[in-house]
Amino acid sequence: MAASRSVLFGGFPALRAVSAAVWRRTCGLGAPAARLYVTQTPGNRIQFKLDEKTAHSSLDLFKKETGVIYRVIGVDPTKVPQNPERFRDWAVVLGDGAVTGGRHYWEVTIRKSQEFRIGVADCGMSREDCIGSSSCSWVFGFTHGDWYSMTGNEVVPIAWVGKPERVGLLLDYEGQKLGLVDLDKPAIVHSIAAEFKSPACPAFALWDGELVTHSGLEVPEKL
Repeated sequence: MAASRSVLFGGFPALRAVSAAVWRRTCGLGAPAARLYVTQTPGNRIQFKLDEKTAHSSLDLFKKETGVIYRVIGVDPTKVPQNPERFRDWAVVLGDGAVTGGRHYWEVTIRKSQEFRIGVADCGMSREDCIGSSSCSWVFGFTHGDWYSMTGNEVVPIAWVGKPERVGLLLDYEGQKLGLVDLDKPAIVHSIAAEFKSPACPAFALWDGELVTHSGLEVPEKL
């Protein structure tokens, strides 16, 4: 079963600086051994599936590994194949596409979920951390009607009313930013400044319901 929900959901924590030493500990050094990714993506159209080897035991993949569903009980962790790439304490799964440059766009369909995070993370981030809490992950989150952005445990509320059924994400690797896209316009409603120091991959955390990913898409002209 997934760890108890982050204290974030009880109120936004104070902003905090993350030292270089913490970055080295959580963002690569001491992380899982080098991975073989299905997609190495320096160009402008990432295509990925969800990587079962990274999925927490409370998460099940479906739709040919493009969707993920949260199970309240989940799989007995002792019956899940053990490997250093799997998230152990948080209901997180990574995409198998590693971005090393360019601008990339994908979409996420949200089904019956009131608590989730979507974004990107350094491919080698610590499997002991949750995306958003780590300084080497950049996410947009939704909890009980409220949107926020989060990185390094720093939370910024987003004034976006309601929960769309489908949203877009625009990753600009050289531009060092990640944007949340309102598909009705389309337009970026909020951006996160990032500091990519290694290959980054799509990242997802889920505490109820399910998410379906849509990759291999061109960046919309207006973005």
